[in-house]
Amino acid sequence: MSTATLAEIDVRSIPPYQRHQQIFAQVDALQVGEALQIVNDHDPVPLRHQLESRSPGQLQWSYVQAGPQLWRVQISKVQGVADADQGSCCSGGACGG
Repeated sequence: MSTATLAEIDVRSIPPYQRHQQIFAQVDALQVGEALQIVNDHDPVPLRHQLESRSPGQLQWSYVQAGPQLWRVQISKVQGVADADQGSCCSGGACGG
């Protein structure tokens, strides 16, 4: 499956207290097969951990450019929420308890 990059967010131009909120909104709007790129002046590892926590198994993170002055990261939607739930032992009410 090919991925279409829809937007680029240069987070250096966004006030720090608004950055993750704006990125989350754009990531949440992605459809499977779509992606966005973020540009930053440091490695956005905390953002990666937050996204993986919010959307386990749904996103792919790849470095397009990895420093030392500029980081460019592509975040791709690889599966939807329903697809991610299919791998759960409890999907379809099959949990014992």
